[in-house]
Amino acid sequence: MIDSGMEKTIFKKYGKKNLTGKPRYLKARIPKGDNYRDVKKSLRERNLFTVCEEAMCPNLGECWDAKTATMMVLGDTCTRACKFCNVKTGNPKGVVDKDEPRKASEMVSMMGLKYLVITSVDRDDLDDLGAGQFAKIVERVNTDHPEVKVEVLIPDFNAIPEHMDTLAKSNPFVIAQNLETVRRLTHPVRDRRAGYDQTLKALAYYKEVHPHIHTKSSLMVGLGETKEELVEAMTDLKKAGVNIITFGQYLRPTLAHLEVQKYYELEEFDHLKKIAYDIGFDFVASGPMVRSSYKAADYLDFLNQKEGKERNWKK
Repeated sequence: MIDSGMEKTIFKKYGKKNLTGKPRYLKARIPKGDNYRDVKKSLRERNLFTVCEEAMCPNLGECWDAKTATMMVLGDTCTRACKFCNVKTGNPKGVVDKDEPRKASEMVSMMGLKYLVITSVDRDDLDDLGAGQFAKIVERVNTDHPEVKVEVLIPDFNAIPEHMDTLAKSNPFVIAQNLETVRRLTHPVRDRRAGYDQTLKALAYYKEVHPHIHTKSSLMVGLGETKEELVEAMTDLKKAGVNIITFGQYLRPTLAHLEVQKYYELEEFDHLKKIAYDIGFDFVASGPMVRSSYKAADYLDFLNQKEGKERNWKK
């Protein structure tokens, strides 16, 4: 548990000055290559959507060229309208593709994945907010591919225990729910139905009731937050039992979205990473192009290496 004393220690070690300056570079690879084209074709043939495309992720080229993708289920239309996100907003009118579990399993086979990330739009139009569909997909992949780890990047399900239990009982390896930004900027950055405390409540519930599941959250930077606010957000996430945290630069997808208030230097991302490890997170990813699902399997590699070291130590 992190208290104000820990925050003072962090500030003393790293200073209170707000992070300033602009990056020397900030660019993503242009999507190209046979693997990228093959993955895109396969996704379209199976009527599967990826958050990579819908949210204009800067890592799309790198990930797809390596035959990896974060699968977006429950359609491509979100019932919420966060001011940083480029996903289409509207009313899906209760439509759910009941064949998604099979399609997800096929995708694992087709791409030879060892680690699958599943995410979705918000579905406030559904009675269970989409929890049941997530559970069916996770259960199908776990059954068909027991060697594959499944991470789910999920909506908050309004922090309703019944819906959260439905998902958790399907036994995903990692449950990720993004805090997105600091408390002060939660609104207008996030949709009015989302909330800073609601996200923390949900993350804490998963860890308390289902402690075997690893939890994860992400913060965007460059929206006008201060360093003190970032440390507060990290501290709150750690108190909620979160294992993994990621930091990435907010990039404005269109002129209709929030303006970038600041571009962070690479050294500043390293700085945030050091602070997060000092606060006690098990695994941290921090960089301009880092997004919640970017190289998600690195955490599995980290755990395997850690387990190997502990096994050798016990010998």
